[in-house]
Amino acid sequence: MSGNPAVIMRLVASAYSVAEKAGAIVRNVLHSGELGIVEKTGANDLQTVADRLAQQSICASLSRRFPKITIIGEEDLPAEEVQEDLIENGQSEEILQKNCPEEYSTLKEDELVVWVDPLDGTKEYTEGLLDNVTVLIGIAYGGRAIAGVINQPFYNYQLGAGATLGRTMWGMLGLGAFGFQLQEVPGDKRIVTTTRSHSNKVVIDCVNAMEPHEVVRVGGAGNKIIQLVEGKASAYVFASPGCKKWDTCAPEAILHAVGGKLTDMYGNGYRYDADVKHMNSAGVLATLRNHGHYISRVPQSVLQALKSD
Repeated sequence: MSGNPAVIMRLVASAYSVAEKAGAIVRNVLHSGELGIVEKTGANDLQTVADRLAQQSICASLSRRFPKITIIGEEDLPAEEVQEDLIENGQSEEILQKNCPEEYSTLKEDELVVWVDPLDGTKEYTEGLLDNVTVLIGIAYGGRAIAGVINQPFYNYQLGAGATLGRTMWGMLGLGAFGFQLQEVPGDKRIVTTTRSHSNKVVIDCVNAMEPHEVVRVGGAGNKIIQLVEGKASAYVFASPGCKKWDTCAPEAILHAVGGKLTDMYGNGYRYDADVKHMNSAGVLATLRNHGHYISRVPQSVLQALKSD
């Protein structure tokens, strides 16, 4: 691309490199053996040294290069000086070379909101279920998720010593998604992915109402969207208010970039403006195809149990 790339392309290119750095931090903390686990609201809501360091790295790196963007991170951290070795200044050349979709070519920094989950799947991270772990950086404009980066720090870890760990995928509306092979579940099969650690009667009732041939229980919202785009699940069903905007912004952008859809249980989209509440109160239903079919199967009792935004 000739000339100076658009702000959004530079931001996505930076987010790509920053997510890779965060992924390396997450790996290094695990290898150190000192996770520094603390409970935030309970045993299923944990924070580790990796969460804290990765968020510091992401937020400081992006705000240094793009001082006018709004960044909202999951971890409530004290304002403190960030060590220089946590700063990532790189940008993905591959992304910088791509042509920016016309509708986003004149966006300004102060119009963009970045939602950060530095370590999605913390509980799984502490339990050694490492393929569930992701780093999520989502970018929103006008309340919509328009671009996202997902890093899987431990991708390939089951191959053992010598395997190259980690991969990064990204997507943008109007451009598509990159870093993985898009696949679909065969049309005659319904495979539902849902939570492994935050289940209850409403969640179970909603999953059963989909009449799935198979249910895949895994951790992490980012990981569940990866299941959808890689053909391991047809729907991500979570009829509970446990998910937050930083869990869904990046995955939603990537899913939408390949023609999928993410909504609440009523079929309404979520907004990602800087001033919205963080909780996705009415649950999450995401699909690569046939979204209307799954929405139509959500029981009335489930809708009554959830408050629509």
